[in-house]
Amino acid sequence: MDRGVESMGCPLIAVPESGPVPVGSRLMTVRLTPFTCDLLVTYFGAVTDDDRVFKALADPTRRFLLDLLFVRDGRTLTELESELEMTRYGAMKHLKVLEEAGLVVTRKSGREKLHFLNPVPIRLIHDRWIDKYTERQVTALAELKNELEGNT
Repeated sequence: MDRGVESMGCPLIAVPESGPVPVGSRLMTVRLTPFTCDLLVTYFGAVTDDDRVFKALADPTRRFLLDLLFVRDGRTLTELESELEMTRYGAMKHLKVLEEAGLVVTRKSGREKLHFLNPVPIRLIHDRWIDKYTERQVTALAELKNELEGNT
């Protein structure tokens, strides 16, 4: 048993040992295993495009990079990282997450790699998650407007 893990406050759970268990027996051999104590959530199943976009948009630095590309598309890594208070490698990691989410597309131009904003994933998120929740309110406001103005 790992007392180091237990002393960190991680609960121990009983996990059945592999091997045959006698039929009809209520006893089985178990070993104590530390429960995950991992603060990150473990996902089962495939990660969707929406998940990647939400993950990318969750970070303020990545949102700032998107804002920079909105102002002027086709920036190099050097131009983008000069606006950030982090290393070039840190900026590259953020851009990689944005590329994996499809929010940024790149194109080689000679020796430079230009980064461009791709607004399509954001629009798809808007259509999927925002439009469906606001449709009823907008319809109700339009009906109220028509009723108050006497239009039928």
